[in-house]
Amino acid sequence: MSDRLNSSITTKHVSITIVFATIVMLMLFPSCGGGKKQLGEAIVERDSLPAMETLDVETFISDSGVIRYRIVADEWLVFDRKRPSHWAFEKGVYLEQFDSIHQVEASIKADTAYFFDRQKLWKLIGNVDIQNRKGERFNTELLYWNQATEKVYSDKYIRIEQPDRVITGYGFDSNQQMTIYQIHNMEGVFYVDEDETKPSEVADSIK
Repeated sequence: MSDRLNSSITTKHVSITIVFATIVMLMLFPSCGGGKKQLGEAIVERDSLPAMETLDVETFISDSGVIRYRIVADEWLVFDRKRPSHWAFEKGVYLEQFDSIHQVEASIKADTAYFFDRQKLWKLIGNVDIQNRKGERFNTELLYWNQATEKVYSDKYIRIEQPDRVITGYGFDSNQQMTIYQIHNMEGVFYVDEDETKPSEVADSIK
């Protein structure tokens, strides 16, 4: 009789212990899941941080051992973990492009710029101002410069100031020296001296 009583008490004790342990596990499970979620968010946030941050930048970039570009910027951020990876110049940038004998072929200013290093693609945003070696000046709000294909292009409004006239339109592409270019939808031509320039000459000069 005593043995049966002890066995019953032991069985009840084991059952109570199992129930209590189960309740504790269920109570702790949500908090454990929350901990894992927070850890994942921290990793994602870390990916958004720049791998390099440089202030008051003035640097030269070479291509095949030849100096081809000069960059001046207040801030230069490198995001190597982003997809796609890129450089960011969100406080403005000034660029100069050199030829093989270090003469300036073109200069570029923009309020904001991003350089996608793997694609070798520049995206220039806001008050984009370009001057070529012929003294022509180009203004737009958005411009792409693909160094891989050596092409410059935009689908936005563009203004081109030449020595004797100003040309405006929408849609534009050019070589990267900005010397051979085309406006897709010309809007207007304004002459500095209309007596010296005929309207029929405009289309031929920009193609």
